[in-house]
Amino acid sequence: MAIEKLLIANRGEIALRIHRACHEMGIKTVAVHSTADADAMHVRLADEAICIGPPAAKDSYLNIAAIISAAEISGADAIHPGYGFLSENAKFAEIVEAHGLAFVGPKPEHIRTMGDKIEAKRTAGALGLPLVPGSDGAVSDVEEARAIADAAGYPVIIKAASGGGGRGMKVCTSPDQLETLMQQAGSEAKAAFGDATVYIEKYLGNPRHIEIQVFGDGNGNAIHLGERDCSLQRRHQKVLEEAPSPVLSQAERERIGGICAKAMADMGYRGAGTIEFLWENGEFYFIEMNTRLQVEHPVTEMITGLDLVREQIRVAEGKPLSVNQEDIRFTGHAIECRINAEDPKTFAPSPGTVTSYHVPGGMHVRVDSGLYQGYKVPPYYDSMIGKLIVYGRTREGAIMRLRRALEEYVIEGMKTTIPLHQALLKDPEFINGDYTIKWLEEWLAREDGQ
Repeated sequence: MAIEKLLIANRGEIALRIHRACHEMGIKTVAVHSTADADAMHVRLADEAICIGPPAAKDSYLNIAAIISAAEISGADAIHPGYGFLSENAKFAEIVEAHGLAFVGPKPEHIRTMGDKIEAKRTAGALGLPLVPGSDGAVSDVEEARAIADAAGYPVIIKAASGGGGRGMKVCTSPDQLETLMQQAGSEAKAAFGDATVYIEKYLGNPRHIEIQVFGDGNGNAIHLGERDCSLQRRHQKVLEEAPSPVLSQAERERIGGICAKAMADMGYRGAGTIEFLWENGEFYFIEMNTRLQVEHPVTEMITGLDLVREQIRVAEGKPLSVNQEDIRFTGHAIECRINAEDPKTFAPSPGTVTSYHVPGGMHVRVDSGLYQGYKVPPYYDSMIGKLIVYGRTREGAIMRLRRALEEYVIEGMKTTIPLHQALLKDPEFINGDYTIKWLEEWLAREDGQ
């Protein structure tokens, strides 16, 4: 089917991103919005706009009945969920398709499978994705534990099966500690959670977060579009992303990419997806799969030249992928800064009215944002207000261009994380690409201590 009118079930910069792709394809757009977003840029630019409720997301952007009604009223024949909100809600995808609309995303059963952590890990293992070595389930026998730890390789971590918050967790660096630490972990787990059950995994002390962009046509054909390094995180929230990763070789990229593409082909996966890994000492360990477009997709677009949203829409129309694996060329380097309406020191939200606004320009500079002068940033949603993405022939060139672009970027009327990015880009360890998932929080602690 050819999509003629698409409803965008999202807000902010991603809604604008989807609108732009649609108009470049000759597809009309329908914006849905809460009362707080009546003046949003994507609402202004869309061919039609329908208010679906009050500011609270549960009453608007998460209101499935209101979104389906808006699609029927407007005569839309497809819905794109963007990311966040309902993008990984299998029930929503089922309802969209039950109403005869195209869902611009994966098949509902794949969203459901990958949304369940245990089922996702089981499925990933069955598809040949590399998992964190360790026990398949609970371990109580010390000899069994020794065999598992020897196979995984020290150090290992003993974890409470029921729990979290670091309780019932012990890092074991040698076989002679194992029995004692298992007993301690079990005792702590029993005291904290009423369950002494523990399991064992290889301990990754300081890994990187590397994810692989995949794309499938739903009919057994799939490709990978390389990796993104998303290790710069604060409280598990990504702050800056780059592609390619500073640490992977072309051979490693092709190896893990090929494994992921084959897994998606075997699965019959449809649309865009991202397979996330921890990476340490040259080895990949599956964490989870996101069955949607990612916030950081522009860095992949920059180094491949492929429009991922356009590709999503094509696949939703039942068309084959527009490229084969051999058509994909990775050239240059791209970096994305997430610009949030937050205090760059305390990270407290800082919504408000944009009193002055100027975006950077020049060669290979892209800004994905719905901001404009006079726009009121609402306090009800995620604090990300824009993304600054630059491309360079080399990583060094991309860093220099990004520094220059950040100097030009003006957002007044609220505090933003622009100064944070400016400081990060001057740090020698970042410049050398020498960082892991723990690096940013340690860097922030050092900055606070000065």
